[in-house]
Amino acid sequence: MRIVSLVPSWTEYLLDIGGHVVGRTKFCVRPDDTVKHIEHIGGTKSINPSKIANLKPDLIIANLEENDREQVKACQAFCTVLLTDVRTVESAWDEAKRIALAVGKPEAGELWVHRIQEAWGTKRPIHSKAAYVVWKAPLMIAGSDTYISDVMRWWGIENVGGQWTEGRYPQPASQEWLETKTDWIMLPTEPFPFSEKHLSEFSANIGTPILVDGEAFSWYGSRMLHATDYFKALVQTLKQTH
Repeated sequence: MRIVSLVPSWTEYLLDIGGHVVGRTKFCVRPDDTVKHIEHIGGTKSINPSKIANLKPDLIIANLEENDREQVKACQAFCTVLLTDVRTVESAWDEAKRIALAVGKPEAGELWVHRIQEAWGTKRPIHSKAAYVVWKAPLMIAGSDTYISDVMRWWGIENVGGQWTEGRYPQPASQEWLETKTDWIMLPTEPFPFSEKHLSEFSANIGTPILVDGEAFSWYGSRMLHATDYFKALVQTLKQTH
């Protein structure tokens, strides 16, 4: 089966379960030793349907949040599209199994999900609270109805972004933000590429700014297993510091 993946985390997962991926986005960068040999067909929100059609795929994997609706509809005109929607840890596991079944790799999918579930265990008790910043200007926060928020909760981190209810990724007004009180301000490496130079731009009066691995918090599929040790170390850091 020839597969085109429009979702970075699903591309990594498909390759890990033995799927035959013939097309991927430019943001599909893992596993890096394999994807470099796979043709890319644009960005997650700027795919090239004609280029995808030329690859003659049997199945296209897309995501409700990550991909553009009209571009996905254009792909549906010539190929079956499996549209995923991941907003919780459990739904990530369910969608991983659904994808594996669709590409003829159900046993591999079951094995990977079982390994992830064993590694992640049960939800941790709350030990810290944090605001998770997904974009710098305008300031954008991960709200409660997001996969990021559920990952935070799974590892014992309360998401203070849940206090804003305007959309899944709210943009708090300046005064609202300045009045926020939290333990941590999490600055991920993606989608906005936060780095050390940005730490001083966030007020310590709100919370302590800390850089976090954006892939660990926002990628699902096999990245969940690969990120387990990272989360365990991060939890220890958060507990020890506050």
